[in-house]
Amino acid sequence: MASRQFSEQTVAAEGAGRVLLAVDIGGSFTDAVLMAGGKMHTTKVLTTPAQPELGVMQGAREVLDQAGLRMRDVALFILGTTLATNALIERKGARTALLTTEGFRDVVEIGQENRYAQYDIFLEKPVPLVPRDLRFGVPERMDVHGRALLPLDEDAVRRTAGLLREAGIESVAISFLHSYVNPAHEARAAAILAEALPHAWITMSADVCPEVREYERTSTACANAYVQPVVARSLRELERLMREAGLGCPIYLMTSGGSLTSLEMGARQPVKLVESGPAGGAILGRQVAEQCGERHVLSYDMGGTTAKICFIDDYTPQLSRSFEFGRMYRFLKGSGLPIRIPVIEMVEIGAGGGSMARIDALGRVQVGPDSATSNPGPACFGRGGTRSTVTDANCMLGLLDPARFAAGKVALAPDAARDAIARDVAEPLGMSPEMGALAISEIVAENMAGAARVHGIELGKDIERYTMIAFGGAAPLHAAQMASKLGIDRVIVPVAASVGSALGFLWAPVAYQALRSFYQAAESLDLDAVNLILAGMREEAGAAVRAAAPKGSRLETQCVAYMRYRGQGHEIPVALPAARLSAALAARLPKLFEREYRKLYDRVIPGLAVEILTWTVTMSTRRAPAGGDARRPAATRRPEPRARRPVFDVEQARAVDIPAYDRLDLAEADRIEGPALIVEDQTTTVVPAGFTARVDARHYLVLDRRGPARTQRGQA
Repeated sequence: MASRQFSEQTVAAEGAGRVLLAVDIGGSFTDAVLMAGGKMHTTKVLTTPAQPELGVMQGAREVLDQAGLRMRDVALFILGTTLATNALIERKGARTALLTTEGFRDVVEIGQENRYAQYDIFLEKPVPLVPRDLRFGVPERMDVHGRALLPLDEDAVRRTAGLLREAGIESVAISFLHSYVNPAHEARAAAILAEALPHAWITMSADVCPEVREYERTSTACANAYVQPVVARSLRELERLMREAGLGCPIYLMTSGGSLTSLEMGARQPVKLVESGPAGGAILGRQVAEQCGERHVLSYDMGGTTAKICFIDDYTPQLSRSFEFGRMYRFLKGSGLPIRIPVIEMVEIGAGGGSMARIDALGRVQVGPDSATSNPGPACFGRGGTRSTVTDANCMLGLLDPARFAAGKVALAPDAARDAIARDVAEPLGMSPEMGALAISEIVAENMAGAARVHGIELGKDIERYTMIAFGGAAPLHAAQMASKLGIDRVIVPVAASVGSALGFLWAPVAYQALRSFYQAAESLDLDAVNLILAGMREEAGAAVRAAAPKGSRLETQCVAYMRYRGQGHEIPVALPAARLSAALAARLPKLFEREYRKLYDRVIPGLAVEILTWTVTMSTRRAPAGGDARRPAATRRPEPRARRPVFDVEQARAVDIPAYDRLDLAEADRIEGPALIVEDQTTTVVPAGFTARVDARHYLVLDRRGPARTQRGQA
């Protein structure tokens, strides 16, 4: 029943009954979801880091075999990939050069000239993707209005092309000053390089980030150029394998902003894929929140390598125009390299099932951010890993069923987990291996809770008002533990939670965002010039979406102006009621800005002029609302456990038998008092003492904390 409802709500709703396939490549596991005939089929396979496309093919074949179908039956295929993310973080991208305006080649090193760790005399700055000897300046200059002050020196570009050839450059980023207003010089330089270096990949900053602030724009162009050869080659190889296997439908990619794009666009602008998997999780969180009528939710996605946390209010994930990777200091803004792309706002930390534990120089337990990934994996995987991890701790504590972990594909070795934890954590601290495992579990939960607290404070959120939606292979194991630390009283674990991000892909719209920086003072706005730019952006976005969306899709348009008070350094997004400005709407812009400004800062600044720096037009396929379930709840039933399992109890300092239920045995309105385990093939939901789990009409698990906290929350 839950599967059938889901299949009717996807972006492919126009073709209800079609076969839909989604695959998410994670750091440890590759998840696949197939919707066919109103039924859902899922699987998890170990990620193949050297050739991720092989893991995708294996996962796709497994779910197709479950459904008795072939690749040619698939009508929609969506992929989320970590290729761009991994290449950036691990610095395993292409040999890349930067071509920029003469005198500006060090902008990626100078950055914003701020100290993100004010009193750290050993401050480390992020290392640019392009080293100084591969950054070249050429004579040219545009002014802020797009007028050519100095013509492009084409001979200088040709001489630079010879140097790039000698240096063995694979990819080139071009970022000229003020090219966001007039990209003519960038386009001409790209044409010259393409002729001189026919095998090189070329990225224009005006294509990937046509907006003000040369540091962020140049950094984004460099990131795109750095990952493009790696990502494009892998995507093309995947397309070749899928076509040979019989796939006939288009291949869509999940973007960081929570929308779908074409394979061609993903290969051209792979920087927009850096958070594709986590974005799918946020889309799932939005859909579950809408189905359950929860207006304020915290989506919590914990996999094998990282944990992702996202606030969703009024069924809308928090959105941002910027993202940082490779932070030198884990939680300090500015300590990483910036990317300016549409992205769902979330915090991501190195806390997953594969996160490795150790004792630091001060005798403290440290967990993550380094991960055992899928190769060799945690010690309990028996694949050659020797370091203790979060999965080893959960195995030792009795939370994992060795016979059903990863649907039986990984035969857990509890003795190996015990040995690793004893060596890495317990013996150095003079405690038992069980207490060492508990320490790992508590530290990783506190790391995640701390990240959620900081993220909530930065966004001005009262985290105790929120409901947690937990998904990913490891999240249901830690969700109630983390909720208790945050003061959250309700946790929802949806169906197929272990493959939640891949599931979210099937709810994402096909969308494209066009963006232009065009400065305007609100009181003296040039209406004709703004509308000319907006019309061009509508045409650009519409062409991109129509090329990728199923035929006959209904489209919707959203226009946003990024505005600020004159003299401020940053803008806030202001949604506009139309993608074309009338004189009346132009006159209302200051009031619309003040309304959004007051929401954020609880005040306005009277008498100060308002200005607009950037405009965006987003075109997307229309999404059907999820809707709640108005059925009267069935009578409560208390099911019988399938077994009892020994789980380590901290108060008694020993293993205690608690009931274990199979999730497939549960029916609507079943109610389970903690402590208990609810087991399924790809994850386990831990219901601690003090929590009650029930099964709702969609077969989602809803965990409520017992006692006065629930009353205080008022189920707001």
